[in-house]
Amino acid sequence: MTSKIKPKKRILKTIVSFFLLVIVVAIFSVPLFLVPEELRMIAGIDHKFQLNLPVQAKIIPAKEGVLKVNNKPVTDNINISLRKPFIMESSETGTLDMYLHLFGMIPIKKMTVDIMPNIKLIPCGKTVAVRIQTDGIMVLGTGVVHGSNGEIYEPSKGILESGDLILEINEIPINTIQQLIEMINNSSEKPLKIKIKREEELIETLIQPVKSEDQRTYKLGVWVRDSTQGIGTVTYINPNTMTYGALGHGITDIDTKQLIPIRTGTIMETEITSIRKGKKGLPGELSGTIIETSDTILGNVDANTQQGIFGVLNLDQEDVLDYSCYPIGLQHEVEEGPAIIRTNISGSTIEEFTIDIQKIIRYHDNIGKGMIIKITDPRLLSQTNGIIQGMSGSPIIQNDKIIGAVTHVFVQEPSKGYGIFIENMLKREKDMENTGKIAIK
Repeated sequence: MTSKIKPKKRILKTIVSFFLLVIVVAIFSVPLFLVPEELRMIAGIDHKFQLNLPVQAKIIPAKEGVLKVNNKPVTDNINISLRKPFIMESSETGTLDMYLHLFGMIPIKKMTVDIMPNIKLIPCGKTVAVRIQTDGIMVLGTGVVHGSNGEIYEPSKGILESGDLILEINEIPINTIQQLIEMINNSSEKPLKIKIKREEELIETLIQPVKSEDQRTYKLGVWVRDSTQGIGTVTYINPNTMTYGALGHGITDIDTKQLIPIRTGTIMETEITSIRKGKKGLPGELSGTIIETSDTILGNVDANTQQGIFGVLNLDQEDVLDYSCYPIGLQHEVEEGPAIIRTNISGSTIEEFTIDIQKIIRYHDNIGKGMIIKITDPRLLSQTNGIIQGMSGSPIIQNDKIIGAVTHVFVQEPSKGYGIFIENMLKREKDMENTGKIAIK
């Protein structure tokens, strides 16, 4: 009797194993890396999505009666196939959840749908000077000190690292290099209690200053920076809040390659003085003078992020409200083909130039590189050879919608570069507002 049962068990086990294998293969055949973490919509507008994924989605609306799917009101949870195009519309802002299931049963991923307000923005294109002060003193590296006794010392070696932020000395906050120098010289050769921030960790340590060979000053043997400045372009202005977004990428330290945490910052009028054309292997650059008076400070810089810098314009800049506003074009609406950018590379006149969107990289982790663009306008090519430093942030307009901003140039092919989707900049700005880093006046 035992010999009769065992073959049946083996057959049943084989069948179960086979089906488990089919399920595993099916799960891994779904290109999950192509499944976005988040979809975005604008309230009150139909949005057509075409994800072409072999899965089913269970949509859970946050509130009953505000969502339509395929033009039908949703009163309860709903299941749809993501293999086919589908249309969604929400009458209110907020979020809703989509749970993806294989065969309608096996959960594989959760997506969030972010419903943004239906606003219009001014695609600016104005070149400005940007000056920011670091939130703490940024360490660039450590070095040697030639001591008063003729010996060579490295007091900060193995204690401070490139990218550290010096926040306090002897429990006193410091914001400038001059403060740092004065506190070191006043140490009287006593060890300094230093508080630093390394990534997200706060560290307290002691460093012994060394009396230098000039017999008058003390040094820690560290290279530091407390501010930086440059030229970039304002992407958009929200006429309702006077908030702006610029650059389309963050300001990173040239030495540490890290995003600079800012304490304060301003954007100011600038006068372009020269243009260095881009060449293969050598990016071009806009050079200008910073005009800093009470009348030429345009606004503050509140946040420096991977998606750009953000802040609020001064109220006396309300003349910008005379410019035309454009609706937002989300990434699923962007098309390959012609578009325009706005920028002012000479004088104060903002001009429009033609480009070609050659590739769209939707729902990608590298949010600053959602589009590959190519400058096609002969006027701009004759002046710059393409995209040059200082043009970062130039707004991209397609089908009468603002869809993104120029971010990077291809070093080996200066006529081409990357663009960021406008929705990524707006989402980051909203995050900064929600955390209180951007204070709307």
